[in-house]
Amino acid sequence: MTQLEKDGTTFHVVGTAHVSRRSVEEVTRVIEELRPEVVCVELCQGRYDALTQENAFRTLDVFKVVREGKTLYLLAHLALASYQRKMGNALGVKPGAELLAAIESARKVGARVELIDRDIHTTLKRTWSNLGLWKRSMLLSSLLVGFGDDDDDDARGKSGKKELTAEDIEQLKEGKALSEMLDELARALPEVKKPLIDERDAFLVSGMEHSANGARDVVAVVGAAHVPGMRRQFGQTIDRDALARLPPPSLLWTIVKWAVPLLLVAGLVWGAFHSENVSAQDVVKALVLPTSIGAGALTLLAGGRPLSVLTAIVVAPVAAIHPLLGTGMVVGVVEAWRRKPTVVDCERLPDDVTTLRGFWRNPVSHILLVAIASGLGTALGMWLGAAWIVTLL
Repeated sequence: MTQLEKDGTTFHVVGTAHVSRRSVEEVTRVIEELRPEVVCVELCQGRYDALTQENAFRTLDVFKVVREGKTLYLLAHLALASYQRKMGNALGVKPGAELLAAIESARKVGARVELIDRDIHTTLKRTWSNLGLWKRSMLLSSLLVGFGDDDDDDARGKSGKKELTAEDIEQLKEGKALSEMLDELARALPEVKKPLIDERDAFLVSGMEHSANGARDVVAVVGAAHVPGMRRQFGQTIDRDALARLPPPSLLWTIVKWAVPLLLVAGLVWGAFHSENVSAQDVVKALVLPTSIGAGALTLLAGGRPLSVLTAIVVAPVAAIHPLLGTGMVVGVVEAWRRKPTVVDCERLPDDVTTLRGFWRNPVSHILLVAIASGLGTALGMWLGAAWIVTLL
């Protein structure tokens, strides 16, 4: 526990691991002994609802998710939740149990509970916007590979991988191990560390300070990885509005988003009216074939229904020259209509995505996969088509 002082308030920052039984015990003991006026927890409203509501996914509207273009963000959220759930199952601890214990203990001692973390969707979007095209592709691949199929206990035992233990988790909370882990993350993926760790350190410590409101003692329960950054930024002026703002599209991405369709259209016009060697049909073929084949092939590879594959083939060329139309949105809606996910499917989603087999079988996660695959196929086909048209001109 780290103690910080400001304006007559003592802030007791408890660094935890989200799948640690010892962290649950520590949090409960600290709150019951100190009996603070305020207890802050590393949660936003969305994550709080997911932890406290047994059927948080029951009301998931997959049609709305696809239409609003949030398939990738939901997939990332599921991947992170799946990873934590796997560790929790291995250790016999529900992920986030120490945060729930903090809330329950706070209520027992009459303390006010404050949710001080940034909205999870904002964090994911800011992380995504920080990545270049190559690292986005690598991260997406890692998310999909992360849904490893560990249904077979015997196969898992023969894999040769060291099983995670409670001692391993506790060691990660120690200063040296924690510092090494954060340094390694900064070297390997600085674009991810900044929005995922550094920005949230600032948001958390600012929320903790604002929550005091004259209280004598405040207990803040956060992941141990955030404690060093919170300690460094304690007492500093932090612009929370800037940290909570959704990132605008990058200038380069905006240019590319419009430049490629304009190139395709320009190629059509040039081929129709100005070129003696290239016909409009040649340009149309260079546009339609790569995008339709790319979208259709990846939709089929992702296990899309026949109507979804046909939709991808038809919509992809139009989406290639219309930046506001996404193949993934249209194909995702069609796939959702064909698969018709039920309330039970939504309720099973958190458990199903912990294995590759469950991820593939659950209609909700399969719809997300098909939507993303069709959009990726269109993007690949669009770049190939643009290169083809350039060679023609």
